Amino acid sequence: MLLAVAAVFGCQPQTADKGQPNQVQDIGATTSAVDQDEALEESRLSAVQDYKNAPGKKDVSLSEAKSMAKPAAEMPVASSPAPVDGLEIDAVRMQNATSERAMRTRQAGMLGLNKELEESMPALNVKDPVAGEGEGPGKGGDKFAHVEVNPFRAVADEPLSTFSIDVDTASYSKIRSYLVDYNQLPPQGAVRVEELVNYFTYDYQGPTDQHPFAANVESAACPWNPDHRLVRIGIKGKEIDNAERPASNLVFLLDVSGSMNDARKLPLLKQGMKLLVDQLGENDKVAIVVYAGAAGMVLNSTNGDDKATIMEALDRLQAGGSTNGGQGIALAYQTAMENFIKGGVNRVILCTDGDFNVGVTSTSDLVTMAAEQAKSGVFLSVMGFGVGNHNDAMMEELSGKANGNYAFIDTIKEAKKVLVEQMSGTLTTIAKDVKIQIEFNPTKVAAYRLVGYENRILANQDFNDDKKDAGEIGAGHCVTAFYEIVPASAESPVAIAKVDDLKYQSTREATPAADSDELLTLKIRYKQPDEDESTLMSVGVKDSGHRFGEATGDFQFATGVAMFGMLLRGGEQDAKVNLDEITELVANNVGDDSYRAEFLKLVEAAKTLKK
Repeated sequence: MLLAVAAVFGCQPQTADKGQPNQVQDIGATTSAVDQDEALEESRLSAVQDYKNAPGKKDVSLSEAKSMAKPAAEMPVASSPAPVDGLEIDAVRMQNATSERAMRTRQAGMLGLNKELEESMPALNVKDPVAGEGEGPGKGGDKFAHVEVNPFRAVADEPLSTFSIDVDTASYSKIRSYLVDYNQLPPQGAVRVEELVNYFTYDYQGPTDQHPFAANVESAACPWNPDHRLVRIGIKGKEIDNAERPASNLVFLLDVSGSMNDARKLPLLKQGMKLLVDQLGENDKVAIVVYAGAAGMVLNSTNGDDKATIMEALDRLQAGGSTNGGQGIALAYQTAMENFIKGGVNRVILCTDGDFNVGVTSTSDLVTMAAEQAKSGVFLSVMGFGVGNHNDAMMEELSGKANGNYAFIDTIKEAKKVLVEQMSGTLTTIAKDVKIQIEFNPTKVAAYRLVGYENRILANQDFNDDKKDAGEIGAGHCVTAFYEIVPASAESPVAIAKVDDLKYQSTREATPAADSDELLTLKIRYKQPDEDESTLMSVGVKDSGHRFGEATGDFQFATGVAMFGMLLRGGEQDAKVNLDEITELVANNVGDDSYRAEFLKLVEAAKTLKK
């Protein structure tokens, strides 16, 4: 059995007959999908049972195991099976609906027959309530979570705004792939404004005290609404050189299923991992776990300076089979725990297109599994690959709940940025469960809205709850957030809720602090990576009164990036933004930064597509 599993992951699955392509028998248009499934199931189960009962089964090779199964030509399946109409159902019912299909796929994976099975089986058109809809080019389309754009909120009703930080950058490179590789505007669901802004580095001041990061705040007039103010909150993590980086215990969890058989998936994945391996040293360790129809260990934990062995293991990988991501995650975390380095970096790096189709497949179930594994002290990095069946919603949710970060790798340059240039930030967490809470001064602010971070919003009481999960920040990372603020002297776009005076307690009244010239108070909570109790930072913020043109170049550039995201997602509050203004803001603040120069080209590409 072990040899069969290793063969599935270590080499390309063979066809039953290389000389003749598999012919699929048409059993007639009148045969129902259920009958087709039952016939297929009976034949497959028979083959699997024969395999299980074979003498000396532990030593049976893959080719011998496959010879026990009937060729695909003998399988009674339709040549053009009709899809089964699906309904919106909850995750539990979806798991039940797909369990039989998952079982057959998993069994076929052990026999190396996934491709034939996947092509012949009817698709189940069911919807994961978290995973979103398929959009964009390619088979099935990419899956994005649907979010509502943050509205303006009246300070009189909601004086607090609370959210988790986010260091993910996947949305930016995903949008780049749509604009450059596919010459089309991205789906609205692909656009997360905060990830566009956080793709870039800014000249923020780093920490000078005991805290692992420093807060930087700047304000100026809002360029798309001059009557409003724009406040930028920036966080800069402490820098850690690669030479000073703690010893790393890394587990590469690599998707080698059939859906990864694309030039921009597995081959690019292998190139990227090799770039990372080149940066490792004798104090680091790497293990490689792969998954397709089942999970398997390709390389036991190996010293980072044994690069030849690690590279050879990567070179052997080929794509084929269905995708049992849940089983791979469990094995990867188990491997990481077995090689745990106390005080070091312990991290699973998951590389996939997210097209999980057997085993645990719903986003909610995978997130629950990963969140439980995260309690072990092992962190997670998720690297997404490919366009066409890329499950962005699942990967963003997975990384967010598992002490992780999420990047999308569309080019070797992006792989170098994430895994080499920003290696310490990607691997080394300097603070976890980082939460931000803003209290607005009602005498200075009538209303506000947070630009982006829609899926990172927290309840106000979560800020002081150390059991509530939030985002992580890596060494040297910059995190930026913008608030559009309506001054108390301006007309508010949101009405204050009208309620009667309370009978048993007094209506909220302003305290003497409201008479100060502070615009807001910024509070940040965080935990050290190996601790469970949070630390509080707090600072009062005044409005500089600057015009937009007086703001720093970083402020202006980041504003232009945020405006680009606002325009692409098309929210109600974003209608005043236009590409010509963005071009002007960005062009004046590119400098010698190649990533900023590339962004200017993306703006021009979007301008052409919008004509």
